[in-house]
Amino acid sequence: MNNELDIKVCGMRQAQNIRDVEALGIDMMGFIFWPHSSRFVSQKPDYLPSNCKRVGVFVDEDLTAVRRHIEEYQLDMVQLHGHESPQYASQLGGVTVVKAFNIATADDFRQTEAYEGICQLFLFDTKGRSVGGNGEQFDWTVLSSYRGTTPFLLSGGIGPDDAEKVRQLCHPMLAGIDLNSRFELSPALKDSEALRAFIAALRNK
Repeated sequence: MNNELDIKVCGMRQAQNIRDVEALGIDMMGFIFWPHSSRFVSQKPDYLPSNCKRVGVFVDEDLTAVRRHIEEYQLDMVQLHGHESPQYASQLGGVTVVKAFNIATADDFRQTEAYEGICQLFLFDTKGRSVGGNGEQFDWTVLSSYRGTTPFLLSGGIGPDDAEKVRQLCHPMLAGIDLNSRFELSPALKDSEALRAFIAALRNK
């Protein structure tokens, strides 16, 4: 059972909420720098986490702007959630590069092949109306069709009642999970108590 998975909480923005969620012992915290997102970080929060990795989420952003955010926010990781090419991803040095893919069927894993050896981590999200944060799950049984060598985070509609379902997942490349909209009180405001209960259930504590 997966009680040692890394946990990423994405779509953070408010300083006190960042403190509260960081205190839960998560591994990664995501900040969305895509202006069309309801969780868009338009200005730097008064507080940024120091006990977990900072992840910047970008959608087809200019490389210069990405590098500027890496420096300003001291990002550890960059998550590419658009149509960024392998060549684009290869130009991001000094950070862990995460490439997100929208998944519905087993055939969707073919798109990962060109990024093997370039990105250090993949993220599998649900195909939906938006590029992310749709709050819907894809059929996790298709994960068995992913036979790449790059570890991945599972994203897309994981909610407070899914801890046992996640614990039952078994895939050699499953590195962690990404939590977002199903744990929100409002866009970019996470329910820290719901997260606390979920993490305790997931880690069987």
